[in-house]
Amino acid sequence: MSPAIVHLSSLAGSPLLDSEGERLGKVEDVVARLGTGEEMPPVVGLKARIGGRELFVPIGNVERLEPAAARLGTTTLNLAQFERRPGEVLLRADVLDRSLINVNTARLVSAHEVELVCEDGIWRVAGIDPTLRPRLWRLAPRRFRGHDTEHRQFVAWSDLEPFVGHVPTSRLKLAARRIVRLHPAQIADLVEAASHEEGEEILEAVGHDKELEADVFEELDDEHQVEFLRERSDEEVAAVLSRMASDDAADLLLEIEQERRIPILNLLPAATQIKIRGLLGHNPSTAGGLMNPDLITAPSAATVNDALARVRASGLSAQQVSIVCVTDDAGVLIGAIELPELVRASGEEHLSSLIDAATPTVPAEADLPDIALLMTDFNLIAMPVIDAEGKPIGIVSVDDVLEQVLPEEWRRRAGLARS
Repeated sequence: MSPAIVHLSSLAGSPLLDSEGERLGKVEDVVARLGTGEEMPPVVGLKARIGGRELFVPIGNVERLEPAAARLGTTTLNLAQFERRPGEVLLRADVLDRSLINVNTARLVSAHEVELVCEDGIWRVAGIDPTLRPRLWRLAPRRFRGHDTEHRQFVAWSDLEPFVGHVPTSRLKLAARRIVRLHPAQIADLVEAASHEEGEEILEAVGHDKELEADVFEELDDEHQVEFLRERSDEEVAAVLSRMASDDAADLLLEIEQERRIPILNLLPAATQIKIRGLLGHNPSTAGGLMNPDLITAPSAATVNDALARVRASGLSAQQVSIVCVTDDAGVLIGAIELPELVRASGEEHLSSLIDAATPTVPAEADLPDIALLMTDFNLIAMPVIDAEGKPIGIVSVDDVLEQVLPEEWRRRAGLARS
């Protein structure tokens, strides 16, 4: 037997009937409880208006929910004024026509209809229809509306994360949110596509994982980075910057109000300050301004096993460990070895035997066109940057170059994250 299905827009505003079919009042909303860990949140009752009073009708008192009415199984009701309890949301007031996150597609969708389903005698929130069809259907007078059952793009509630920051009794916790499964760039797209309040809620959710929060800030465009840091204290901003890659932190620091830059910089760990001050001393469009000063170096006498051990212990990102810079006894760069080549080589082989004399490098003063051409000609993922003495001071990755050469309109991804 198929489960019973009722749509919120048909139920909300419909008559509330007693066990004899007599009208008692009107159904104003449906109350559901989030945070239960269930894929389909349970409906716990109705918000009804009877004789000018707003009442809570427990779902246990409801004999039947119909497309255009709710029928009670009792004639006795608690006449106490309706009060929302912790964890409860009003589906009409808090969800209908509001944005939600579809975690499968990393898109914002609008709940133009909410579908309720009864399985094994329990009413639950099954999902939403994000298309405009249900909203247009609701514009018709109720007596002519009938019941629209066609939902071609139904999205199951198990694939959704609602925004409930506006709900005083319900705050989403990180443990209950699935957006942490998304890539930081996808989360950043959602933040950029959302309203400011929704974006704050996303950042608050991922903020429980400080490393993820920093990764998301790295992916945000300049405008949104500043928007979401503006109201934070200097200490809070410094905490975010300290977890970001040094080059991204330096770029973001330059976007912050000038009078706040030095105080924030002084709050960073000493080692991070040194790296960022060094980066700020270069033109942003040169190799010195684009590079990340965190890199892996190894002496030419070291073995492949020694170099791989440094990679494992580094804790750096995939791009930062994509090459190992090999130096002589004076610290001068004599070549760079790509990580795949290290993995394929014999563990006891010395790095000096793997050096390719043709490995390109750039000085800190090299400009963007020269960097892009070299990386294209040599099919490089990353390239060392050297100082006047030939010592490696950082690496420029293909990601650094792409961020500079992509047209500005291509970087505005907010439209991609909203269905």
